[in-house]
Amino acid sequence: MSENTITAIATPPGMGAVAIIRISGKSSLNIARQLFSPLPESPQARYQYFGKCLDRDGASIDEVLLSWFEGPKSFTGEDVVEIACHGGTVVTQCLLERILELGAIPAEPGEFTQRAFLNGKIDLTQAEAIMDLISAQTELAVKAAGSQLAGKLGAEMEELRQEMIGISAHVEAYIDFPDEDIDPESQAAISRRIESVCERIRRLLATADRGRILREGIRTVLCGAPNAGKSSLLNYLVGFDRAIVSSRPGTTRDTIEETISLDGIPLRMIDTAGIRESDDEIEQQGIERSRSQVEQAELVLLLVDSTRPRADIENIAIAEDSKVVRILNKSDLAPHSDWADRSSSVPVSCLTGEGMDELRKAIVRTVTGAEAGFERGDLVAINTRHQHFLKKALVNMNDSLVRLQENDSPEFVSFEIREALESVGAVVGKTDVEEILGSIFSTFCIGK
Repeated sequence: MSENTITAIATPPGMGAVAIIRISGKSSLNIARQLFSPLPESPQARYQYFGKCLDRDGASIDEVLLSWFEGPKSFTGEDVVEIACHGGTVVTQCLLERILELGAIPAEPGEFTQRAFLNGKIDLTQAEAIMDLISAQTELAVKAAGSQLAGKLGAEMEELRQEMIGISAHVEAYIDFPDEDIDPESQAAISRRIESVCERIRRLLATADRGRILREGIRTVLCGAPNAGKSSLLNYLVGFDRAIVSSRPGTTRDTIEETISLDGIPLRMIDTAGIRESDDEIEQQGIERSRSQVEQAELVLLLVDSTRPRADIENIAIAEDSKVVRILNKSDLAPHSDWADRSSSVPVSCLTGEGMDELRKAIVRTVTGAEAGFERGDLVAINTRHQHFLKKALVNMNDSLVRLQENDSPEFVSFEIREALESVGAVVGKTDVEEILGSIFSTFCIGK
């Protein structure tokens, strides 16, 4: 447990009805006694007291509610005091400065959560889930983060670790008897257990893309010829007039970005200038930016004016690895003969709203590969750090299986399993993870 007592404002800066200031460490209660009045000699844990916070001269700074959490039954596992004061930049800063005068030091970003991890209150996957929950952009992302915060991923990783420890113990039993080879029956049993572990790791790795999409969103670019209706579609999906709409070609000169939620999936929508040949220097710059955005897109919504010929979009180059949804706009009008076959496109009308439900379904299906989108019953989704260690673990477990089947010495098989165990342990923090703590908690906001 750290010797220092830390403090920070836990709510966002600015004016509000209430702000929260946290204090954590062995001096928390002593600081509270000097700061707050009246406070009983032996305050009741998890109980709110109403009173005043006082400055060094005994004058009132603010009327507040003070809560006392005795360690280890607190978020950080240490003695914790939380003060709910009136929101506002000046009053919270005055209270914070007084707490610092009384011996606390400013908390670093994520230090409260880091102490919770170091004191065994949460594992690393739960610590990361806290920041995922704070930054979640959709309800589905909130549920995924909540599932991880509740320990679902950590529990799965712990089950995996225990199975691997059991396999390792089985193999190492043969190391104690160097004159005995692993008999065929035991070899087959160990092989099946290793294959089962590998399959569980593969299933977890398969959730990486889902996790990335829920945490970061998917880069979605609206492109097409001028007057195809890109800005109208953006406004429809966003739900308000985000982009200027005009019948005059070339109205959109620069990219416009907005994030929307589609069936719980965050889409980072980018509206682009219409792509065509132009002599206008400013419009040319906008068109070049459009081409660049299309090249970087993960999902392309290619909007076509269904009353115009196919030649309008022949000069739009889309990366081979991009997912594409082709949208035929102006379905309320008679289509051009080039678009008589609409089987590979989604007909819509940005004017009447016709076809928008089908478009939403098509986008979700293209992004997730499933008609109903991501499964809501099982929202375990690993992040990039988890993916890195699980890939290493899978390589080592596969190598252990090869060594076992080639009748290598049990020491070599055991070495591969132990390496895999080290990687799986790093996911939840059951190993020496000092070098990764800084990178994880530095992304947190101060006060969390």
